[in-house]
Amino acid sequence: MRLTLWLALPALLSAADLRTMTLGEAVRVALEQNPDVILARLDQQKAAQAVRLARAPFVPKVAAGSGLAYSNGFPMSIEGAAPSVFQARAVGSIYNPEQKYLVAQARESERGAVLDFEGRREEVASRTVALFLEADRLVRVAEAARRQVESLERVSEAVAARVRDGRELSIEERRAKLDLAKARQRSQALDADMEFAERSLAAALGLADDTRVRAAAGERTTPAAPGTEDAAADLALQDNREVRRLESALLAKQLQARSHRASRLPKVDLVAQYALFAKFNNYEDFFRKFQRHNGQLGVSLMVPLASGPGAAALAAIADVEVVRLRTEINRARSRIALDARRGFQEFRKAEGAREVARLDLDLERENVSIRMAQLEEGRASLRQVEQARFAEHEKWIAFLDAQFTLERARLDLLHRTGGLLAALR
Repeated sequence: MRLTLWLALPALLSAADLRTMTLGEAVRVALEQNPDVILARLDQQKAAQAVRLARAPFVPKVAAGSGLAYSNGFPMSIEGAAPSVFQARAVGSIYNPEQKYLVAQARESERGAVLDFEGRREEVASRTVALFLEADRLVRVAEAARRQVESLERVSEAVAARVRDGRELSIEERRAKLDLAKARQRSQALDADMEFAERSLAAALGLADDTRVRAAAGERTTPAAPGTEDAAADLALQDNREVRRLESALLAKQLQARSHRASRLPKVDLVAQYALFAKFNNYEDFFRKFQRHNGQLGVSLMVPLASGPGAAALAAIADVEVVRLRTEINRARSRIALDARRGFQEFRKAEGAREVARLDLDLERENVSIRMAQLEEGRASLRQVEQARFAEHEKWIAFLDAQFTLERARLDLLHRTGGLLAALR
């Protein structure tokens, strides 16, 4: 009993790391825990803080302190200010066109970061769907391969019995054993591929390294695909996140160029000061009137007279980037429409291949039924029946491949047309 439990322990530990999820659950976990999504979310948060940083000059900054000192003779300044018991200073920009454009640029960059985050979520969802479908396909194909092994085991036993009875040549027994060995090797390879696919799916979901995710059994809802190739291209270009992100980057570069050119314009800052003076600094000895509380409120005006070629060069560089981004937008629109058309064609081809595989499977199932009837009538052998079942399993595997190719093509088309996440919900 103890030996049995000890031998079963590795299997129990392996099963403890296996999690079963539906496609919707897998996508939801991936959108929360996938490292790419987390990094994109951090970039979005960083862009939001960049807006606050750009707006900082327009928010008054208040500093308070003391210039307390004893004066012997004339009250000289301490770091540019008269000696005081307490002093406070507030400074904030009123008119700064260069910084205003930088604020607008930061806001546009934040919008681009949001679009990039949404696009990254769509990419992660598409990758998760592909891995989920592959893991689900391998589970079903591996099960069909195991049934093939069982059929060939029965064939091998039947052939061995006929050889012992002298009704078959010994080469037939070796041929049956070879077929069985090939089927077992294939089944083992599929089991290894299935485990790797389940571990890859777990990694895409951001789970621990020793975790496997198995696709839950059951039928999945089939989302509707675009009806025509032109409709697919139109949907792909309609409100496309990649195009919107490039347009946002274009607008940000235009604002950057305007900011560099605005560096030649004047800047106006609001300045307010307060100081509390003390008599021991000899103000009464050198000034006609002493006042303990003192304040100032005014503006600071700065007019650039010669800013040099630097700002013009930076503006020219931004203009070059604007032209490059316009070219990228046009190229992206053409590529997106072409990819959508190609995705629709692949979807239609997958539909046709699935139908052919289904008809082929139906034909092989009918052949199995005929062989079973012949076996009952004594006109067919058990070997012929098992061989027919083996062929049926082959057609079933081919149908599964065609079915999952169609499902993946459908979801890939939805990804290209921007409706994947909505369909998965």
